Amino acid sequence: MPEAVQVQLKRGVLELCVLALLSRADAYAYDIAARLAAAIDMGEGTIYPLMRRMQSDGLVDTYLVESSSGPPRKYYRLTPAGRNSLAAQKAEWVSFSVAVGEILGDEK
Repeated sequence: MPEAVQVQLKRGVLELCVLALLSRADAYAYDIAARLAAAIDMGEGTIYPLMRRMQSDGLVDTYLVESSSGPPRKYYRLTPAGRNSLAAQKAEWVSFSVAVGEILGDEK
């Protein structure tokens, strides 16, 4: 698959993946980035601008937690709007992936 297509596919689901991770537990940006890098090979540099945008959109809020190995860490958690967005995006993803699967001839 051409690299540009892979990048676009990953960026298209990045917010959904972050919302899903935060629905399981609050996390700091580096932890989110590491988990995404391991799961979908997404670079760390794309996470920080996304987290700022999600915060300004009201999908997440932050709080500080003291760290024994340096300065306090900024943790992110879902807001009610973030939970609503996750539910809507997840439903849209399921519908979209089923439609693409049908076009590709995938059988269940």
